[in-house]
Amino acid sequence: MARYITLLTFTEQGATNIQKSTKRAHSFDRLAEKTGVRIVAQYWTMGQYDGVLIVDAETEQQALHMLTELGAAGNVRTETMQAFIDKEFDAIIGRI
Repeated sequence: MARYITLLTFTEQGATNIQKSTKRAHSFDRLAEKTGVRIVAQYWTMGQYDGVLIVDAETEQQALHMLTELGAAGNVRTETMQAFIDKEFDAIIGRI
């Protein structure tokens, strides 16, 4: 299963409705689960980004589908990167 880290930034709409942020996040968790994407963790953060998602998905297409649904809701913008644990990274660079 592939792992993705997504950085979130509130849009104006998301900031205006910030009091509903956790409720929206939990709804997103349930929707993701129904499509086979697992939300490993969600964090609200301070600084340049307003939040971080850690997501597991079988395929890039599943991850992209869920993240486009999240973005289409209009409350956040996303920046996503695939993440690797040490053994996966060693295999990629040929150390195994």
